[in-house]
Amino acid sequence: MAGLAAGCALAEAGFRVTLFERRPYLGGRASSYQHPGTGEVVDNCQHVLLGCCTNLLDFYRRAGVQDKIRWYEKLTFLEPGGRASVIAPSGLPAPLHTAPSFLRADCLGFRDKMAISRAMLALAPSNPADRGESFLDWLKRHGQTERAIERFWKTILVSALNEDLNKVSVPYAAQVVRESFLKSAAAGRMGIPTVPLTELYSTAGDYIRARGGEVQFRAGVESFRTEAVGVSVTTNGQEQEFDYLVLAVPFDVLGRMLPDTPAAAALAGALGQFSTSPITGIHLWFDRQISDLDHAVLLDRTIQWMFHKSRLIEARENDGRGDGGSYVELVVSCSRSLVEKSKAEIVELAVKEAQEFFPGAREAKLLKSTVIKEVHATYSPRPGIDQYRPQPETLGPRVYLAGDWTATGWPATMEGAVRSGYLAAEALARFAGGKNASFLVPDLAASGFMKLFE
Repeated sequence: MAGLAAGCALAEAGFRVTLFERRPYLGGRASSYQHPGTGEVVDNCQHVLLGCCTNLLDFYRRAGVQDKIRWYEKLTFLEPGGRASVIAPSGLPAPLHTAPSFLRADCLGFRDKMAISRAMLALAPSNPADRGESFLDWLKRHGQTERAIERFWKTILVSALNEDLNKVSVPYAAQVVRESFLKSAAAGRMGIPTVPLTELYSTAGDYIRARGGEVQFRAGVESFRTEAVGVSVTTNGQEQEFDYLVLAVPFDVLGRMLPDTPAAAALAGALGQFSTSPITGIHLWFDRQISDLDHAVLLDRTIQWMFHKSRLIEARENDGRGDGGSYVELVVSCSRSLVEKSKAEIVELAVKEAQEFFPGAREAKLLKSTVIKEVHATYSPRPGIDQYRPQPETLGPRVYLAGDWTATGWPATMEGAVRSGYLAAEALARFAGGKNASFLVPDLAASGFMKLFE
């Protein structure tokens, strides 16, 4: 997505873009494909966005797919046994807009709610600085109960940041909370794609081609070399010449491509500070409907989210498959405990836990299943990592960096990836003579009392 965002922005600005993609489809870690074992089109992992993702929404506008997102204002938290608590906005001004439903939530006790409210009050004015403290330590220092940590903070933040709270920096945790829970009701809306991810992002390739560009599939960049007036790129053993290069690759892939230069050596040292965290998606097809929910947060178990794909994907609804069986994806973020487990073990665990949350699953027959592990799904947003996140011009002036791990000010999200692409495009366009090149769009404005902290 970082490369697609940079390519679309530069194509719109008049550059003739060539996009190299090592896979036969677009989207990278946000992609889908026909799974050979099931014959079904599956996303490599469920991706969602929030109303505060202004640059991602701008990218969707460019690609013409903004109508392929279904928006939700409510979050349903399910306990084992099926008891539901719904968090939704009210008519109160931010940051109080979810207070009535939050106070009614059965999954938290009075002491838990009071502790969470005190912590929210501490986070509302501004993001705390990174002083090397983990967010778990910050929570304990701010008097959070065990249930508040397990059922609220961990549930929200492990999913958003794909890391355990004892390894998450305070600023990134605070940013997620402020942007999604406190800033405004609009900022916290959750959007879910209604088409497979590759279908969503293939239109970005069309956008580039329509503006004179080119997309080359199965063409991974193996190496590059900066010349006096351009860049030489080697892909599939062949060299091609370009004026500029945007490298939108994972940090570990970039580390294997770097040339022998002082700037590259310094960057290699910074890249060595990064580590990754895995995500696991468990896809299950049942012979009947197991829930009338489109999605739900699942508490106190290994699986953390349920996405009811047979209710979410337009094609399944339109061809009638949404009326029969259930196709669900169960997501486990920061899934280190599952990396070494077999598919059979993971499916058995997931079905057993699903039956605890959804009574309909107890009578349903599992027709087929698959497990997709993204072992290196995101970089770990640990305390202190910001000092190692590079700017897009680090290898400049003709080579630029993009990726959710670069210095975007956001964690590893789709919004962060798009921001990185826009930032790289801005830096390139400025160097090429476009002094006022600007692709980033402003953050979503705060509302209600949160305006006081803008």
